[in-house]
Amino acid sequence: MKETSQPEGRQERRVEVCFSPRQFDLYKDEFHTCVVIDVLRATSAICTGLANGVDRIIPVPTVEQARALQAEGCIAAAERNGQIVEGFDFGNSPRNYMDGALKGKTVALTTTNGTKAIDIASGMPQVAIGSINNLDAICTWLMQQPGHVLLLCSGWKDKFNLEDTVCAGAIADNLIDIARYRSVEDSTIAAKHLFMGVRGSIFSFLKASSHRRRLRNPSLGEDIKYCLTPNTVNIVPVLHEGALVDSRRVKDGVLMDAVG
Repeated sequence: MKETSQPEGRQERRVEVCFSPRQFDLYKDEFHTCVVIDVLRATSAICTGLANGVDRIIPVPTVEQARALQAEGCIAAAERNGQIVEGFDFGNSPRNYMDGALKGKTVALTTTNGTKAIDIASGMPQVAIGSINNLDAICTWLMQQPGHVLLLCSGWKDKFNLEDTVCAGAIADNLIDIARYRSVEDSTIAAKHLFMGVRGSIFSFLKASSHRRRLRNPSLGEDIKYCLTPNTVNIVPVLHEGALVDSRRVKDGVLMDAVG
């Protein structure tokens, strides 16, 4: 990425990392944009779905809400503890979105961690989705936005996890080094240095992560490789009126029918 200067007249911006949704209330009042991160696998699936033509993804925190939308005729996906919930079309695998079958469709999605974090962040002025898959896209988009940025790691059941923190560290590193954001929290320093220490070997490093071990099912190996591959998509999902859509479709607060 090319270095960018601070836009004239714009106040110095901050970027900080929140390790867990449980800590969100300690940060929320200071920030304009919240980027929710759930690398394995919710936010990777969301980015992949919208990049492959899904019209909207409605994130809901509970299985019951997803069932209600399914009963209304919505395509519904549900995952708990790494497994597809019985009675749903699929879970949170990015591969479910890659064949074009969902192009133009609306999908309701609930997951163990990611959609709960999105729900927690939904009251922020602006909510976006980050992953390793859209790393360059989310960094470029954030540099064009006003205000301070909070990187919210979904974690695992409100606990710290490695993969989301590495991703948050990568985003923070870009914003600090390229766009001259500043940070004051130790969490951001830790995330940035964790990323810098494993840059170029993220997949090998995360083999030891707790969530990687939870997904040891051989059929999920391709999911994990994909989710840990940088820049497979060039899209930034944003939350608009309760649904996640391609940010390029939102103009002056209005959702366009197609990317402009």
